[in-house]
Amino acid sequence: MVKPRLLLLSDLFGGNPEWIKCYVEILNSKFDVQYYDVLKLANINSSHDETDIHNQFLNGGMDRAVERLLRLETKRVTILGFSIGGTIAWKAALKGLKTDCLFAVSSTRLRYENELPECSVKLYFGEKDLNKPNPEWFLNLNVSYKSFDNQKHQLYLENNNAQLICDDIMLTFIK
Repeated sequence: MVKPRLLLLSDLFGGNPEWIKCYVEILNSKFDVQYYDVLKLANINSSHDETDIHNQFLNGGMDRAVERLLRLETKRVTILGFSIGGTIAWKAALKGLKTDCLFAVSSTRLRYENELPECSVKLYFGEKDLNKPNPEWFLNLNVSYKSFDNQKHQLYLENNNAQLICDDIMLTFIK
């Protein structure tokens, strides 16, 4: 049986971080996993500080990442995006990326979005993430989300949270 394709889109820092390996190890059994470093997708110079990298994404980088993703992925996919990676996935789905399910963790820039992609969407935020969308945003878009108690923005770095997110993704595909 052919495994469904699952894209993992990194956070703002890209690279091949240790924390992503936990997701790959868990999800590899059920999916054909493809990891994308969003800095490379966006052709962003990562030798700068966090603020500058963020600004590069806002000033054309996000659009470049979306366009590149649309060229690279032409078949149906499921996506798990972290922080800005989730926002890139959302925008790519809106622009026609054939997406079955979109899972986004700590994708706080989604608070500026007002259109929902035509796919199943599940969002995860830390209860203490100050930049997560407000309750009205979730109601207006009718989006499902899970809040992690006592967690901040980078909740996805912790193995126990990774396990919970991956379990949720696997359950979605058992149904």
